[in-house]
Amino acid sequence: MRIRIVDAFTDRPFAGNPAGVLLLDAFPSDAWLQNVAMEVNHAETAFAHPLPVGGEADWALRWFTPATEVDMCGHATLATAHVLHTTGAATGPVRFATRSGVLTATAHDDGAITLDFPTAHLTEITVDHAIAKALGAQPVAAVDTGRAVGDLLVELADEQAVHALDPDHKALVAHSERGIIATARADDPARGYDFVSRCFFPRVGIDEDPVTGSAHTALAPYWSRRLGRDELTGLQASRRSGRVRTALLGDRTLITGRAVTVIEGELHA
Repeated sequence: MRIRIVDAFTDRPFAGNPAGVLLLDAFPSDAWLQNVAMEVNHAETAFAHPLPVGGEADWALRWFTPATEVDMCGHATLATAHVLHTTGAATGPVRFATRSGVLTATAHDDGAITLDFPTAHLTEITVDHAIAKALGAQPVAAVDTGRAVGDLLVELADEQAVHALDPDHKALVAHSERGIIATARADDPARGYDFVSRCFFPRVGIDEDPVTGSAHTALAPYWSRRLGRDELTGLQASRRSGRVRTALLGDRTLITGRAVTVIEGELHA
């Protein structure tokens, strides 16, 4: 069967967030899916198969890190939509049946793809000294992103503080259900982005995720409220880096980016 490695939230190879993508006829055992994800050893590997015509969704979609299955993943959904459209397996909007409900991906003429995801429900919480110690930086605010996302979002004083983070990943595990999103307002919006972020998910086997689509379902409402605009661009400032456009539509968030296939081969397993 064909397996592809796709860099998501970028328009060039070796940037953005790489994801494995396999299109199947049906899902094999969970153990097989997890073993493939471990072999691929990227932040996420996506597995999809077509569903019968006439249902509420077109494809079933699941995501696995090297350590576990997850409830939501933006970059691997973008990567899967990219593969479906570039191979001709799908045209027009694609509806995915997932553990987070039906998620839609729409490809545009310019090559960009927009994901329609549920908006995270944010709840302000008190900044814990232990979080600051684990991050190695003092947050100025913190919010819980709710069960659907499962992250703790912390705002830092400025963009440089986000770039400079060198957290204690083992210590971070104790402070969220999935991971930590660190963010700050852009120092200079003229550079083409409104906020920066970095995402750390050691609990699910990912010390730092290069570009995290699902985190932007929390970053979008957080910064839209702070900046007074519903359409924003975020820079996820990992070593690979990537830009994510967001549009807040109430209880839905649109997440737009590009993707490029960098490896295609045959899986013998």
